[in-house]
Amino acid sequence: MKEMSRKNQYFTDSVIRRMTRIALANNAINLSQGYPDFDPPKAITDRLAEISAIGPHQYPITMGAPNFRRALAKKCGHFMGREIDPETEEVVTIGSTEAMVDTIFALTNPGDKIVMFSPYFENYYAQTLMAGCEPVFVPLVPPQYNFDPNVLEDALRMPETKALILCNPSNPSGKVFTMQELTIIADLCKKYDVFVITDEPYEHIVYEGHKHIYMNSLPGMWERTVSLSSLSKTYSITGWRLGYAIAPEPLMKRVKQYHDFNAVGAPAPLMEAAVVGLEMPDSYYKEFGDHYAHMKKIFTDGLKDIGIPFTDPQGTYFILADIGPFMKKGQTDTEFCEELIRKVGVACVPGSSFFREDVRNIVRIHFAKKDETLYDALNRLADIKKKMC
Repeated sequence: MKEMSRKNQYFTDSVIRRMTRIALANNAINLSQGYPDFDPPKAITDRLAEISAIGPHQYPITMGAPNFRRALAKKCGHFMGREIDPETEEVVTIGSTEAMVDTIFALTNPGDKIVMFSPYFENYYAQTLMAGCEPVFVPLVPPQYNFDPNVLEDALRMPETKALILCNPSNPSGKVFTMQELTIIADLCKKYDVFVITDEPYEHIVYEGHKHIYMNSLPGMWERTVSLSSLSKTYSITGWRLGYAIAPEPLMKRVKQYHDFNAVGAPAPLMEAAVVGLEMPDSYYKEFGDHYAHMKKIFTDGLKDIGIPFTDPQGTYFILADIGPFMKKGQTDTEFCEELIRKVGVACVPGSSFFREDVRNIVRIHFAKKDETLYDALNRLADIKKKMC
């Protein structure tokens, strides 16, 4: 039998989703994979019930149902501060995961370099390698997860550098990039003619004192930015797998080509039902943000009471916690997480799956859960020292 692809030797299965499987097998509270345990807005699920009877149930238009794209263009244009053409400047994908794959393949050639900040969402590394590209990492330095502009410039000035991936607000660090930071990134990308691929599914989960700013809104950046996001987090429908890409027509033509052959189209009945979510008034996003601020306060107050050190997130629903005080000598963070599931009954993700640097004492925990789930998790974690040390 002939040799199979060598690409997969450079990455494993998703550690995040592996922890979910172990959590399920041990009846643990799953704070690893980032999905809520509360329902989507009732208007969306009521509409889905109607659609289940009347359809559509067949293939949609490849680039997305026209009414969904119109609603998406209106919603995104409102928050981005620009008019978006639903026919030429967007495509609907199978989550932002597919949008990222389509975009990387559309913008790069094998051998190109893609810059990303570390810690990074684990998918980016594997997706870059699958495209035959080389990842280049720029550290985000805790506790504020700031970056050194000189290090970033060194990465962007390499002639093989084609694109930069920017997750904002950032998974897993919870960082929200400031206007000053975004301007530095934008100026360097223009200087060295680098594309920017933004991943922004947490755009509406930003806490007091911070503001999400779209990279494509900065001067000269619309022309070189592909903006990716999804409905997963904003409407609590992670299982619906509805994502999208927005970009100027010359870039979008390429992205659409790859989408056409990667996915054919997003699920027709789910697009139809989700239109009512895209048409929500601004008050929805305010209430949505307030709900996440409430969950964040419950969980961070609890971690403080227990004595687990952590970095307070500026956005997203993730916390990076320091498990160093609770690790056994010689124990890896992955071993710690697996033992935490078995002994404490709480699942989180080892930080080594996010950091390119040698970081082995950090885990990612998420708090997108009902109050009772969070209190149950905190009660279990209260005995962490006794059960783990």
